[in-house]
Amino acid sequence: MACEPLVRVQAEDFVLAAEVERLSAGRKDIGAFVTFTGLCRDEGGRLAALELEHYPGMAEVEIARIARQAAERWSLSGLTIIHRFGRIRPGENIVLVVTASPHRKAALEAADFLMDYLKSRAPFWKKEHLLGDAPGRWVEAKATDEEALDRWRK
Repeated sequence: MACEPLVRVQAEDFVLAAEVERLSAGRKDIGAFVTFTGLCRDEGGRLAALELEHYPGMAEVEIARIARQAAERWSLSGLTIIHRFGRIRPGENIVLVVTASPHRKAALEAADFLMDYLKSRAPFWKKEHLLGDAPGRWVEAKATDEEALDRWRK
């Protein structure tokens, strides 16, 4: 039976240790945790902030759909995905994926799959706010992100 993923889309920051503790509380069947935390880069010192927008409700439903696919494809004991929105400054957290499994391979592969999906298909729009007087610009998806996602279709 697949685990029930927890998906949150929020403006507030998250605490990795608290999320791992929540997934592990009282569990003896977990042999591996894989965590991925995505941070906002400063893009060579030129970025003041990254602004992430989404349609409330739609983003949660779509991320939950792909999270259920991962929970069914790999033997996961637990799964958490947290994606932030709003204005995020360099060095701050953007996204967290935590996979728990009896064995490391399932946890590793599921986390990798989920990040490839989140990077290329999650319904967020990103705008870079540059330092100084330069106008912000919307960030386009990269071909390499799509290529990374393609490997999971095989």
